[in-house]
Amino acid sequence: MGATKSDLFTKQQNDIANMAKALAHPARIAILQYLVKKNACVCGDLVEELGLAQATTSQHLKELKIAGLIQGTIEGASVCYCINPKVWNQYHKILGTFFTEVQDIKSCC
Repeated sequence: MGATKSDLFTKQQNDIANMAKALAHPARIAILQYLVKKNACVCGDLVEELGLAQATTSQHLKELKIAGLIQGTIEGASVCYCINPKVWNQYHKILGTFFTEVQDIKSCC
C-alpha cells in the first residue's frame, strides 16, 4: 500500500495489515512454527527443514526479521534465529483482539 493511502486508515488497521503481510507466505509460517516448536536458537537447520533453497530461506528470514518476529545472533560463520518474544506477544494480542472484536457472526448471504 502506498504511503499516501495508509493515512486513510487507523493505526490499528495499518498495524494489522503489516502483521498479515509478514505472515502472508506459507514458508514464513513454517519457519515460525519450527522456531516455536524448538523454543531455542536455531542455526542452519531451516534449509533442510523447509526443503527450500538457501537464498529463498534467507529471504523469508529477512522478512520475518524486518517484521521483528524473529531475532538473530551471529555465531562464527552462521546466524542463529529464534522467536522475538516481545513482538510475538504483540502479534498475539493485536490479532487476538481483532478476531474477538466481532462475535456471533451470522451468515447474511
